[in-house]
Amino acid sequence: MTDMLAETAAPASPFTFTVAQERRIVTEIPGPKSRELHQRKLAAVANGVSTALPVYLSHANGAILVDVDGNQFLDFGAGIGVTTIGHTEAAVVEAAEKQLGLLTHGMFTITPYESYLRVAELLAAHTPGDFAKKTVLINSGAEAVENAVKIARKHTGRRAVAVLDHSYHGRTNLTMAMTYKANPYSFGFGPFAPDVYSVPGSYPFRDGLTGAEAATRTIEVLEKHVGAADLAALVVEPIQGEGGFMVPADGYLSALVDWCTANGVVFVADEIQSGMARTGAYYASEHFGIVPDIVLSAKGIAGGLPLAAVTGRAEIMDAAHAGGLGGTFGGNPVACAAAIAVFDEIETKGLLGEARRIEAAFRPLLEALAAKHPVIGEVRGIGAMQAIELVHPGTTTPYPEAVSAIIAYAAQQGLLLLSAGTFGNVLRFLPSLAVTDAHLAEATAIIDEALAAL
Repeated sequence: MTDMLAETAAPASPFTFTVAQERRIVTEIPGPKSRELHQRKLAAVANGVSTALPVYLSHANGAILVDVDGNQFLDFGAGIGVTTIGHTEAAVVEAAEKQLGLLTHGMFTITPYESYLRVAELLAAHTPGDFAKKTVLINSGAEAVENAVKIARKHTGRRAVAVLDHSYHGRTNLTMAMTYKANPYSFGFGPFAPDVYSVPGSYPFRDGLTGAEAATRTIEVLEKHVGAADLAALVVEPIQGEGGFMVPADGYLSALVDWCTANGVVFVADEIQSGMARTGAYYASEHFGIVPDIVLSAKGIAGGLPLAAVTGRAEIMDAAHAGGLGGTFGGNPVACAAAIAVFDEIETKGLLGEARRIEAAFRPLLEALAAKHPVIGEVRGIGAMQAIELVHPGTTTPYPEAVSAIIAYAAQQGLLLLSAGTFGNVLRFLPSLAVTDAHLAEATAIIDEALAAL
């Protein structure tokens, strides 16, 4: 009997927790304290800073968020992919706390420090490619994109930048121009940076093209509409994030990389959401067998602290002149200490395997939902980056109202879900790697109930 129990028991978690890893709803949602805080928010915070779910957090741990009213939510958003290794993971907290007492700011371009170097070394070791690499550290994903474009333009002496349809790259002036969806990200905020071109990508559910066919279409537009001789960089999310977690057709990305190499175009992989163990590899590019010239990291790299990086071929990164890269808070010592701890935790706790476990447990549950509910047009994703696209049954017509209804229902049950997609009709699942198989089953049951209520 003991052997049988050992065989069927859930695998031991590599995580330890300070908060019970369970949903617990003790008030209406949002609760009275959250409603009071939200009134203060409406009075003091700009309207443009909207709030999807106005429950105000008190603390969090692992896969659980606790609000000021004592409600506990199962978090399937992870701060949009930031707390990949779990909220307040002990080793990350300890590293940050220790660094706070030693050095909180040094301005690396004035007086450097070792932790910045160590993060750069770790990125060189874990990004795709076995060539010499160098890194610049900054604060946010949008900054990483901006710096990658600067570096590519300086390296090539060319002006134009291309991105794929349905992409999301940020909210700064340049990255708004690079982001496909206007509302809410760029509507009314122009004029935008010039020489940015959006070209068709690979969206198998909607275009039905093979990877080779989609790549041919992309390259034709690049050559005819932009011109290879004028193109500094092609910036691509290997798995599109805000666009709806589209996984490109086989062979698509490798064909683009080959074309970029042949034409002297810098291929930039925006792995801000898909990187840092999210997909069961350090970077999603690895799943497609591609080696980008430049890789962008942010979100999950520092366990919740603000840090981002541009890592690329040394000869490309060194194109920028001395003083041309940097920023006041870029590579902050506390954030660097946290990032070093994140890399260590991924290795020592085998967290790449945890992302693969999540896919193995969750994907069949989502496929079963799709078989039961024809409103689900497609299930897609890799690792702990899964999604379902909702359509009116029997069509590919987007059904965003269904997504909104499911998210609202789930919130009342203590499950935090996120939407995505150009048409707002995708549910994206970004749980931390601390989420258990039991959590995945709970979430599926709640989504099933919400779908039935449609």
